[in-house]
Amino acid sequence: MKKLLIVLLCVPALCWFSSCNSSNTNNGMSTDIVGKTPTMNFVDTLHDFGTINQGEKVSYTFKFKNTGNVDLVISSAVGSCGCTVPHYPKGTVKPGEDGQIDVTFDSSGKQGKVEKMVTLVTNCKPNTKILTILADIQIPKTIQ
Repeated sequence: MKKLLIVLLCVPALCWFSSCNSSNTNNGMSTDIVGKTPTMNFVDTLHDFGTINQGEKVSYTFKFKNTGNVDLVISSAVGSCGCTVPHYPKGTVKPGEDGQIDVTFDSSGKQGKVEKMVTLVTNCKPNTKILTILADIQIPKTIQ
């Protein structure tokens, strides 16, 4: 009787264990996409506006290409402060397609050398990318 009870308890455990090691799936994900990733290849990731006057709004476009083999998705783009505002593609960027991140910087209330960043979160590996802008903000001389 004890042997029968042990067999009845072990069979379901063995069935469950073998189904978890199935070669068709990888943690519930189909293996046909394993190894396929998008890649953001930027022309540049740093832009220096040079000397600008306090209060100026300046913009720059960071251009990239998806050189990977699946669709690229940017889930967010966040500036390091409210003065740095990025605009990014909300849909997918297909393999081989170009895309752009437009960044506007408002220098109001700032002075001297500044460095601001935009952090992108994507489905690439690694999943974050940093874009950097620099500026030297001068206070305009007032006319006396």
